[in-house]
Amino acid sequence: MSTILLATEKAFSKDAVERIKKVVENSSHRFQLLENYANKKDLLDAVKNADALIVRSDIADIEVFDAGKNLKIIVRAGAGYDNIDIKAATEKNICIMNTPGQNANAVAECCFGMMLYISRKHFDGSTGTELRGKKLGIIGYGNIGRFMAQISKGFGMDVSAYKRNPDPVAMRIDGVSPSGSFEEIFETCDYVSLHIPAVADTMGAINYSLLTRLPVGGTLINTARLEVVNEDDLIKIMEERNDIKYVSDFMPKKADIFKEKFTNRWFAPAKKMGAQTEEANVNAGIAAARQIINFFDKGDTTFKVN
Repeated sequence: MSTILLATEKAFSKDAVERIKKVVENSSHRFQLLENYANKKDLLDAVKNADALIVRSDIADIEVFDAGKNLKIIVRAGAGYDNIDIKAATEKNICIMNTPGQNANAVAECCFGMMLYISRKHFDGSTGTELRGKKLGIIGYGNIGRFMAQISKGFGMDVSAYKRNPDPVAMRIDGVSPSGSFEEIFETCDYVSLHIPAVADTMGAINYSLLTRLPVGGTLINTARLEVVNEDDLIKIMEERNDIKYVSDFMPKKADIFKEKFTNRWFAPAKKMGAQTEEANVNAGIAAARQIINFFDKGDTTFKVN
C-alpha cells in the first residue's frame, strides 16, 4: 500500500478533492491531503512519508525530492510541468507525469472570454468590435487548440494554426488551415493565441519582429506561459501602435507600465484562471490519481515526461 499525497498551495475545489480521495481510497492505497499551505516547510514535512505526489503549480524541486525519500512518482495535474525540476527528478529516479488534455476545454473557453472582454473594451460603454468574420491564429495546435477551433465555429471565425509536426489532413478535417510559420500566423490573423511550452527555443520567441506583423487591431492572447512573450518588445510595439491589444492569463512582470500606458488595451487576472473550473479540477485531479494508481499497480508509465 502506497501513500498518495495531494499537495496544493492553491486548493482544488472541495468536490474535486472528495472525488480524488474516493478514487484513491477505492484502490489499495492511502490518501493524504495538504492544501492552502502557508510555506514550503509544510510541504517538506508532508512529503516525508509519501510515495506519490499530486501537485498543481506547486514547485517540486530538489528540496522536495530530498525530503520525500520514498517518492517514486509525481503527477502535475495539468499539461505544463515547468514547475517541476525534471533533471533532478530523473537523477532521483522519480517518474514525472502530466495530465494532458484534462483542462483543455477550460483554457479554451477562458481564451474566448478574454477575447470578448478585450474586443468590447472591458465593457466600458464604448463601441467595441465583434469576433464574427475575424481570423483566429493558433500557435501550438494541441488539445487546447482543437477546442478553440470547435468554439470558433460558433463565433463565425476563420482559423489557422501552426504546429511543429503537423497533420494537415487532420487539421483540415477540423476546419483549420495549416500555417507554415509563426510569421504567417502573425501576418494573417486578427487574434493570435499562444499554446506553446516554455522551453529553450520558445522563451521570448514572441518578439518585436513578430509583433510588428500583427494586422491593424490585432490582439495577442497568452494562456501558455509568461516567459514565451518578450515583455519589453510587447511594451515597445504597444507604445508605437495604439491599435494592438494584449490579454494574458499571467500578470505581466511590468504590470505597472501596462496599467499606466495601455488602459483598456490589455487584461490579465490577478491569479491564473485558465484551468480554474470545477470540471477541470475534477478531470485533472482524478486523472492524476488514476495515473498514479496504474503506475503502482500495473507499471503504467503512459504519460511519463522524463
